[in-house]
Amino acid sequence: MYDNNENFRTDLADERRELYRKANNMQEVEGIKSEEQQFNEHIKKTKVEILDENGENILKKPKGVYVTIDINNLNSAQDNEIEEAATCLSQEIRELIKKHIDDKAEILVVGLGNEYVTPDALGPKVIADIDVTRHILNYMPQYLDENTRAVSAISPGVLGTTGIETVEILKGIVENIKPKLLIVIDALASRNIDRISKTIQLSDTGIVPGAGVGNKRNEISVNTLNIPVIAIRGAYGC
Repeated sequence: MYDNNENFRTDLADERRELYRKANNMQEVEGIKSEEQQFNEHIKKTKVEILDENGENILKKPKGVYVTIDINNLNSAQDNEIEEAATCLSQEIRELIKKHIDDKAEILVVGLGNEYVTPDALGPKVIADIDVTRHILNYMPQYLDENTRAVSAISPGVLGTTGIETVEILKGIVENIKPKLLIVIDALASRNIDRISKTIQLSDTGIVPGAGVGNKRNEISVNTLNIPVIAIRGAYGC
């Protein structure tokens, strides 16, 4: 029986589940629940839920929900197809946020990675396009809708350039501005090259930066920051 998920590199829960299932000739893995949904002809959603300690040990990931969205034509998609993909992704993000906080609770968005290294630059690039509102709500609230949520964003860099573990930076920020939830954006590792620029994984279990490529950093999660952490990760290569 194949029982070691440590001998390959991937951040995707559905890849780990599928490899273990096939290697052991199983329909489903004990301690894991999964379902697939075809959003449309180009977009597929796979939800993997790790239910208990057995599931954690098999997939080497903490208990929680992992949603993978595969967009098979994203490199050549038309504007309406990109809009459909964005709609699917935003629906899943909203569901995860509502699971943990109310509609107006403050969020901090964190872009992990090195902006000068292409496969690792997703987080910093996304941060540049986040609509931050915290400062406007503090100083010019009359210019925003009354239901606007306070959002702040930061790209803290990487240990190799800052000399500081990312979680140490985030602890200081969280203690000072007191967001109710963190959204962490990062690149992910996949075994399948066809998933580059086509696959996004969401989870509500936090993140261990570098784990998918054998370079584990300190965990960013509710265990280390005392607030919920949602991870949005993309197989990024261009």
